[in-house]
Amino acid sequence: MSLVWQADFYRSPHKDAAGHTLWELLICDSTRSFEYTAICLQSEANASWLTMQFQQAANGKLPDIIQVFRPQSLSLIETAGENLGVKVVPHRQTVALKEWLTQKQYPIAIDKPPPLPLPENLWGEEWRFATIPAGDLVDLFSDRPIPIVSMPESLQPLNLGLASTVAIPGVVIFGGRRSLRLAQWLQSVNPVSLEYIAGAPDGLVLEAGLVDRWILVTFEDTEVTAAAKVYEQRKQQSRGLHFLIVQPDDSGMTYTGVWLLQE
Repeated sequence: MSLVWQADFYRSPHKDAAGHTLWELLICDSTRSFEYTAICLQSEANASWLTMQFQQAANGKLPDIIQVFRPQSLSLIETAGENLGVKVVPHRQTVALKEWLTQKQYPIAIDKPPPLPLPENLWGEEWRFATIPAGDLVDLFSDRPIPIVSMPESLQPLNLGLASTVAIPGVVIFGGRRSLRLAQWLQSVNPVSLEYIAGAPDGLVLEAGLVDRWILVTFEDTEVTAAAKVYEQRKQQSRGLHFLIVQPDDSGMTYTGVWLLQE
């Protein structure tokens, strides 16, 4: 089983006795049975210092993956990861680390930019809301030759404690000839969640990467808006779990991309 760390390296709310700005490194695993902290002056906050701290924290057993949620931390931790041969992954859902930061009353909020329109050459032909029973969600796609599948074990209904009868909501995009191009683009931006945003017009905004946001579709039809509200209600019943599917057409025979997402 992979050893995964969650790490944050950012300005500390505290200063040293001389009033100098400090930077603090926090590392934990998903259960916080392992925790490590280290502090340095801002002038020492670089990848070399981080590399040394990761080695000390590892005590001979480096992780396979380091997850990072804060954009300002990412490049330095990535460089340290390269120095050690450890994969660094941008990841919003570092739950244990964020709980720890919250307990320490450290800031975890990240400024989000306004959403950007989806590139025109990726637009699908049609789309619709859909549901799949939780008990069928994994099996439905497990034996099919699908080019892109992202269904992390941590997001599978059984591991979230969801009853098999819970309706998991999602969105299906029929991409036609652009299906593969759209699915490859979606995979490249690292989808996190797909949220209904009321406005003029209403729309679905894809949260991706650490802070990226994309307007996937817009609509003004009252029936579609009503369906979007039901979609959000169902997400509340599924612990935020939802899905995004890209298909070439509505035959139900072939799939181009499948993602499990969670708010």
